[in-house]
Amino acid sequence: MEEMVKIFLFGKKYEVPAGLTIMRAMEYAGYQLVRGCGCRNGFCGACATIYRIKGDRELKVCLACQTTVENDMYIATLPFFPLVKQVYNIEEIKPTEQIMMQLYPEIYSCIGCNACTNSCTQSLNVMQYIAYAQRGEYEKCAEESFDCVMCGVCSSRCPAGISHPQVALLARRLNGKYLAPKTQHLEERVKEIKDGTFEELLESLMQKPIEEMKELYNTREIEK
Repeated sequence: MEEMVKIFLFGKKYEVPAGLTIMRAMEYAGYQLVRGCGCRNGFCGACATIYRIKGDRELKVCLACQTTVENDMYIATLPFFPLVKQVYNIEEIKPTEQIMMQLYPEIYSCIGCNACTNSCTQSLNVMQYIAYAQRGEYEKCAEESFDCVMCGVCSSRCPAGISHPQVALLARRLNGKYLAPKTQHLEERVKEIKDGTFEELLESLMQKPIEEMKELYNTREIEK
């Protein structure tokens, strides 16, 4: 028989197989997941979860899709956390310090408590990338925040009301649009797509059976 562990979902006790992720354990226990499960394979940031192990006072945060259940784990998933998302046209704004001050002035109210970093489900140095954003160092902010999945847990813990993932997203967009070196072969390929170079090939592929498509993919020639 497989090893079972005891967990508590929203205060109710269940026994589930060891080795399951929290998401799979919830389904094993009978929960029908219709929200907070956007990825199903990998992670998208939708399944932010808090938990505590019996006997440990520390409240921890994680993503339910990538965290394995433990014995005596008390679990509660978090609802969607509404982040403040400002509206802007990336074609009109520029990578200046003033644009961050204009769109997300709350970042300058950061008190340096580091609650955002401590709560990050991806273990990112959130307070550091906010500091980069404050100084207009968008390349560094983009690099530091690259693995953010926008779960919003950092913002839920912020006393200054900063929408960290949206600040980071703006920095990455500014970096990609204006600061990062251009990739010539990518621009050429995009132009080919826009010009319709691959339309006939794509139409032909769409007519093939799924198994043949898989075989073509698995045996494709990969560019060096």
